[in-house]
Parts: sequence; structure tokens; C-alpha cells
Amino acid sequence: MTLIDKTERSQTESLSLEFELHHAPQKVWRALTNPALLTEWLLPVVDLQLEPGAAFTFRAPPQPAWDGTVNCRMLEVEAQRKLSYAWVVGDIDTVVTFTLTPTASGTHLELVQSGFKANQKRNFGGARHGWKMMGGKLVDLLARTP
Repeated sequence: MTLIDKTERSQTESLSLEFELHHAPQKVWRALTNPALLTEWLLPVVDLQLEPGAAFTFRAPPQPAWDGTVNCRMLEVEAQRKLSYAWVVGDIDTVVTFTLTPTASGTHLELVQSGFKANQKRNFGGARHGWKMMGGKLVDLLARTP
């Protein structure tokens, strides 16, 4: 697995990470859309439906200054190709998009989170760090599941 942070250094509105995964797109898609698998690498998910417009939430243990809830709404679903949803935490209203491209050795996965405001640089940095950490968990999960 190779992780490449494609985010421009001066960029604080949109982060972009790319993963070269040695797993078929079907397997990667399952990890992005199966509630039990999402819980293992990202966060516990409630009411996930793969239909545009469907609302769902991620729930984590509460932390200082965060109740642990991420409110989401499905924006785009193209099976085994693209998954996009609104990601709202407090006043942070962004869009998370996963794009899967088959490769000779598996899947190229691009993750983009966009929509951060100029006054949310700290949140942007936290998201960048968090997605890198969660990306590592995704890689671990893919390695140990059939």
C-alpha cells in the first residue's frame, strides 16, 4: 500500500489523499459501504443506506468540544466506483468523496474532503491527520479480511 498526500501545502479548503491498494475494487467498496467493516476502520455508522439523499450518522465516543456525532447525507453512489456524502460536524459542513479506479495490481483509491472554510484551518489539519490514521486502519482491515 502506498499513501500519497496530494493536498497542496497552501490548501486549507480541500484535502486529497490517494491510496494504491492491492485489493480488488469490490473488496475496497465493501469496506467503504458495509456498516460492520466501516465500524472497524472509520466510525460506528447508524442507518447507512446507499441511496442519494439518505441521511445517516457516524457515532464516536464524545470528546471535549465534540459530541461524537457526524451527520451525513448520501450525495452520490456509483457501485464500486464512487461514493460521496455530506459530512457535518457542528459548523463544519464538508463533502467526503471516495473514487475507486481499478489498476493492474488492485485499486487506486482517492479520498477528497472539501468545503472547509478559511477559519477552519485547525479542523482541516485535524481531518487530514484523522484520514491518514483511518486510512492506515482501512489498509489493515483489507489485509485481514477475505
